[in-house]
Amino acid sequence: MRKRVRAGAYVVCVRDGAVLLAGGVEPTGGTEWTLPGGGLDHGEQPHEGAVREVAEETGYAVRLDALLTVDAVRVSTHHVPPYDLHAVRIIYAGTVVGGDLRFEVGGSTDRAAWVPLGEVPGLVRSSVIDVGLAAWGQSTSTP
Repeated sequence: MRKRVRAGAYVVCVRDGAVLLAGGVEPTGGTEWTLPGGGLDHGEQPHEGAVREVAEETGYAVRLDALLTVDAVRVSTHHVPPYDLHAVRIIYAGTVVGGDLRFEVGGSTDRAAWVPLGEVPGLVRSSVIDVGLAAWGQSTSTP
């Protein structure tokens, strides 16, 4: 199996009790939700990639407020042929500062939505959502 390392940058945007998510159609036909974000272009700074990805996937301009966490996962992809992916995920907290919600066309996602935080556990979702929201919750809690 081929091996690949991929660095990606993601943004947790929460407002009015809802988190901004992007969704894509999976090979099974269902939707898997994720934080807006994704792979960095060659030579791209992570903070620039995070802002670019949010704009591409949701239509929003964001301000990055803080680096929340960096983690990594290793998964087998559904590509043909599949490969062993080591995904390094850089996750920021951000605030929407402009733009209008819209869906990405011709990309890795095809929908975006503000999802109430209480509904997130019931979604088919990428683990990056849970990692990002846990780090966001830790950053917003008071001692």
